[in-house]
Amino acid sequence: MASCRAEGLVLQRHGHRGQTLLTLQFTLDDVAYLRSEQGRRAIDEVAVYPLTDATRIADIGSARKSFGDRAAVLIETALLRRRAAGKFGTAQTWLFTDEALQQATPEPVAAHRARRLAGAVVHDVTCSIGAELDALSRSAAQVVGSDVDPVRLAMAANNVAGVDLLLADALRPVTRDTVIVADPARRSGGRRRFDPRAYTPALDALLEVYAGRDIVVKCAPGIDFAAIGQLGFIGEIEVTSLAGGVREACLWSAGLADPGVTRRATVLDRAEQITDADPDDCAVAAAGRWIIDPDGAVVRAGLVRHYAARHGLWQLDPEIAYLSGDQLPDGVRGFEVLDEITYSERGLRQLLSTREVGAVEILVRGVDVDPDVLRPRLRLRGTQRLSVVITRIGAGRASRAVAYLCRPTH
Repeated sequence: MASCRAEGLVLQRHGHRGQTLLTLQFTLDDVAYLRSEQGRRAIDEVAVYPLTDATRIADIGSARKSFGDRAAVLIETALLRRRAAGKFGTAQTWLFTDEALQQATPEPVAAHRARRLAGAVVHDVTCSIGAELDALSRSAAQVVGSDVDPVRLAMAANNVAGVDLLLADALRPVTRDTVIVADPARRSGGRRRFDPRAYTPALDALLEVYAGRDIVVKCAPGIDFAAIGQLGFIGEIEVTSLAGGVREACLWSAGLADPGVTRRATVLDRAEQITDADPDDCAVAAAGRWIIDPDGAVVRAGLVRHYAARHGLWQLDPEIAYLSGDQLPDGVRGFEVLDEITYSERGLRQLLSTREVGAVEILVRGVDVDPDVLRPRLRLRGTQRLSVVITRIGAGRASRAVAYLCRPTH
């Protein structure tokens, strides 16, 4: 048994073309061991192993010699804690499964959601390993967690103290008068599920079971907003970004949404929120001193005009997300316009050569240009590092592609 589980672990990390990658499956007995004093000491010992590509086989051999058939779960736990360090400040004491870690909400995102539920009585019906529970326990008046997976529930008991935990199916309500929080699984066998009806539990089933109750549902950031409406959802869709990346779309039922708000963009890096209840009186004009590529949460939530109106910016084109202005919003990366040409590959190559550009960042919207394909064809030679923004201006016969040569702020 020890050999089988450890070899599965090696295949997972070193799969070659044609191999079936195996994922170590934790058991309740594994979790009980990892939570024991003996298990904690063993994890501490394995945690110092390098576990690099060069040392992994030797490290597994050492772990087998010292810990026998516990080697695989110890090594997997050590590796998962290393991967979790960027998501959780408490990662070095937590227990994870690979799939649960992939879906777990990063601490700042979970903390933001918990703040919106401050003082409420909350039931996390898909609590998994406890990422949401941990944040909720600091803000909510009372928290209950449940999950259909007993192993993840046992891990949650290790990870989050002082929270009532139940083994229960999310689609079979076991509490009343609570705010429901759900994070349906969007992966199966390592593959993403894009249809919300294919989530586990399915989004349409969740909305039906908890109809008339306050509910918060975490979804994939690329979810089709129109499809959500067709499933009967009424409320607010919040798109949240962190560290420059869009992390999720979150559904807030009508009773939890601000009056008049159906879409919200939350940029955690700048503690900024934009909603569709904000003004959107935004002009369309030629480029000024700066070009701004709005945060992905703003774009995904369809709030580019609202963001522009707040910061005194304007659009280059009414259908394109690039904005321009003579001043940059505080803390926002911008591109100072140095030159502008009608886009052609040859014309851009000549401009970059004249400017002695040796490295270029390429941003594209509205034009069929692949930056990775274009960049080597520009044959860059020089010492300057600049940016090129390529976009479409105008519609129909008046449409043209424009390239802006810019100096980025950072």
